[in-house]
Amino acid sequence: MATPIHRNGSLSAVSLQGFVLVGFGGGAETQALLFAAFLALYVVTVLGNLTMIVVITLDARLHSPMYFFLRNLSFIDLCLSSVIVPNALANVFSSSKVISFAACATQFFLFSLLATTEAILLAVMAYDRFMAICSPLRYPVTMCPMTCARLVLGTYCVGCLNSIVQTSLTFQLPFCSSNHIDFFFCDVPPLLQLVCADTTLNELVMFGICGFIIVGAVLAVIVSYGYITVTILRMHSGSGRHKVFSTCGSHLTAVSLFYGTGFAIYGQPGGVASMDQGKVVSTFYTLVIPMFNPLIYSFRNKDVKDALRRLGQRHSLVKKSAWCRHQELC
Repeated sequence: MATPIHRNGSLSAVSLQGFVLVGFGGGAETQALLFAAFLALYVVTVLGNLTMIVVITLDARLHSPMYFFLRNLSFIDLCLSSVIVPNALANVFSSSKVISFAACATQFFLFSLLATTEAILLAVMAYDRFMAICSPLRYPVTMCPMTCARLVLGTYCVGCLNSIVQTSLTFQLPFCSSNHIDFFFCDVPPLLQLVCADTTLNELVMFGICGFIIVGAVLAVIVSYGYITVTILRMHSGSGRHKVFSTCGSHLTAVSLFYGTGFAIYGQPGGVASMDQGKVVSTFYTLVIPMFNPLIYSFRNKDVKDALRRLGQRHSLVKKSAWCRHQELC
């Protein structure tokens, strides 16, 4: 009979060793290609999200509720990728690919926290657009800095609550002697495959909580954009319509990508058909979507492009001024 892995008490040799993250498998060439692709995507993700955070922070013209939420989205995306990708990169050429029980639980907790927070934050951003477009006179009062801060704090609180429930339910289970996780990070579906006990409750809780969060957030987005669409159709100015469609289009693209991949993994009984399919889908919301979000919002947003241009001009002026001072000293 398989020896369970327990958190406390007498630990087996397997539990002392921790888990083994199998990753994507394949030969040395496949692993090298995966490493190069993951590294390139991660570098773009870090640079893109850091750029968005810096630009929104430094440019006073972007100090509005919409960009306050966008800066928080960039921060979450940056953290979400950083929780998963560096460890996955380190494991590509590692002979052991071992992650300790505590490290696995911590990674799972942080991932669950950030993913849930982002799902709710995207719905909050839809509500912000609804208030800005449908109630422009009330918008400055309704979406004051204190309200925006409370909304963001609320998203983190819900994310933390979900993460605590998911982590405590998952890591109290007895894991069988096979400690090989057929995945590239610690997540619920591959972890449940190692359990030598009934996992029905865990699967129902995951389906219930994640399904409720995703469906609730999607409904909030649909209702918000339903009102926004009606308001846009009533606009007489073509330029006004174009600007609103540009801003809302960027957000809807981000929403569709994130909710679609999230629902494929967690929002349906049984999840994805196989772990290989799950790995591909998980790559999207841990790396591809965090990389695309700053690109989507910068390329389709005139205000962000103008802010990037001003930041570049300011940097050029600083360099020119420093060069002139150097010449004078010489």
